[in-house]
Amino acid sequence: MKLPMPIAIQTTQPDVSFQSHSVSRSELAASTHPTRLAARLDPELSAATVVQLQKCARLQPRLAELLLGNDMDWNRIGWGPDLLRGHDPRRAALLAGSIWHARSLLKVVSQRDLARLVERIGADAHAFGIRHLAHAIADKLISDPEKLALQIEHDGHACLGAWLNIRPALERNRVLLRLPLGTAAENPAPEHDGASSGLFSLVIAHFEMESP
Repeated sequence: MKLPMPIAIQTTQPDVSFQSHSVSRSELAASTHPTRLAARLDPELSAATVVQLQKCARLQPRLAELLLGNDMDWNRIGWGPDLLRGHDPRRAALLAGSIWHARSLLKVVSQRDLARLVERIGADAHAFGIRHLAHAIADKLISDPEKLALQIEHDGHACLGAWLNIRPALERNRVLLRLPLGTAAENPAPEHDGASSGLFSLVIAHFEMESP
């Protein structure tokens, strides 16, 4: 008896690459700082409205395309690991800025001034800077805790911007979009260019220890 020929059943496999890109775009849109998205859509939009748009899963891929450029070939973009291992870029900037001004951190000794400083930059950034005193950059000491906190934030963001400037555009923008508009990351000075690599090697090593 002749057996019937087997029937080939064609199944449709999901496009894993497309799904991966879609998920990455959704995450990027959701994590973007509202000021960045408002600047692209309408500066008059309230922060609450922008956040609601970011939460809409249907809109997220389109918002990401708007943020990164409509002319990009999304099917060919390689989404590598996040440069900051998913950590908050502001925290990364504060860690780098604390190393930059580590000599000044040592001079803040009164309990009142120390409390004011730690409130602004965080206890982990304060400890991190002192721990890496040997890599401090700034020689000029700042005794006022408020001014010191502002300068730590400024130089830290500038170092972050300089470090990102030598990275691929997509990976750089994925980090910058998580920062509000107007930080020093957008305009680092030449002095930050020279120091950023060494400081951020320490910051990234710290992140890798926190989240292996």
